[in-house]
Amino acid sequence: SFYTRRCITEDLSWSLVTVPPLTELCLQHIAHNFENNPILNKLLPEHQKKVVERLSTSLPLTVTANTVSHEEYWKRCCMERWQVCDVSNYGDSWKRMFFERHLENILKFFIPNTTDPEQVLELIPLCKGYVRKLEINQFLPPLQVDPKEEGHDLSDAEDEAEIGEVYKHHYNLNELITSLPHLEELHLIYDVKSCGMNFEWNLFNFTELDCSNLASAMKMCRNLKVFKLTRSKVDDDKIKLLARNLQHHPRLLELDLSHNLIRDHGAQALGKLISHSRLETLNLCNNQICHLGAQALAQGLAESSTLTSLNLRLNFVEDKGGEAIGRALLTNTSLKCLHLGSNNLSEPTAAVFSQVLAQNTSLTSINFSCNHLRLDGGKQLLEGLANNKTLTELDLRHAEVEQETDFLIHEIVWANREAVRLASLQHPTTEPL
Repeated sequence: SFYTRRCITEDLSWSLVTVPPLTELCLQHIAHNFENNPILNKLLPEHQKKVVERLSTSLPLTVTANTVSHEEYWKRCCMERWQVCDVSNYGDSWKRMFFERHLENILKFFIPNTTDPEQVLELIPLCKGYVRKLEINQFLPPLQVDPKEEGHDLSDAEDEAEIGEVYKHHYNLNELITSLPHLEELHLIYDVKSCGMNFEWNLFNFTELDCSNLASAMKMCRNLKVFKLTRSKVDDDKIKLLARNLQHHPRLLELDLSHNLIRDHGAQALGKLISHSRLETLNLCNNQICHLGAQALAQGLAESSTLTSLNLRLNFVEDKGGEAIGRALLTNTSLKCLHLGSNNLSEPTAAVFSQVLAQNTSLTSINFSCNHLRLDGGKQLLEGLANNKTLTELDLRHAEVEQETDFLIHEIVWANREAVRLASLQHPTTEPL
């Protein structure tokens, strides 16, 4: 003991200040042993913060998911993992961002019959409280094994076709998305990124089984508000099945089926969906809908009291379809935005819409770009606009309308837009929190 005292006396750098307080030592110990003993809620708020600052981002999610709610920790997890992190896309929640992107990454690289499904299922209890939106832009098919290596005798062509079909199906989302109670948005693209030299057309198929699984899952996702299934070669048969399952959905507000293969029969099913649901936005851009499909959509529009936006850009509705939609808008009072660009429309459609512009008081935006309205069509629209006070956007680019007519139309629409702006300044509407 004498020796110890002598050492202390002779160590000129020693000071009581350098000894950490007991509290600090305890917090260091808690952080160091967090994986084995994740006590956080029992600590004071200021002590919790100090422990969280010391936690490693490589701790297992089973330890941190439902224990650590501090945003600073999840911000570190996100920033270390991804170069671009825009938290505003995730309701300003770093924790939500982490779990949504983590789950998306697992699903994008899931290989059926190879990846262990438990990889996804074991995440459900960890992420179900935080996932509100999923965007999955890739679904990988199963790895195709050479049948000869497996010892199968495939002399029969039918057997080959049957086995080939098995290799097209993708991960079944059913169990996952029906277990996410807060899921409000689902964006899916059945595609393969960077397939390289292994390119095959069937890699990009959205199969009947995929569709059947997805349809039943959609029916069960009672809180879903936005559903997007784009660039996935969705055809009429598949859209009929999906529409049937979505017909009485209690909360679905937005449906995006753009860049698919939907024809008239599919559009007829969607016409029924419009009239039997609470749908507000329907995007059918770049499909193969002709006049019969447009007429069915018009019938649904005439019966709908909720649809506010319809996008039919890049279809083939032509004047028979355009006129039908116009006639529906003589009675419909909910639609605000309509896109009919690139549909081979001409003067007969403009004539009906002249009447629409004179009577309808709910439409604020119409797009007729890349059609053949020509001089007479432009004049018809100008006549209809004479007393219109609600239209604030009318796109006539490449619609072959006379320059002077286009200028006069632009003046009326601009005046309406200014009137709406001034009215909003005088009577500002408060956004609900």
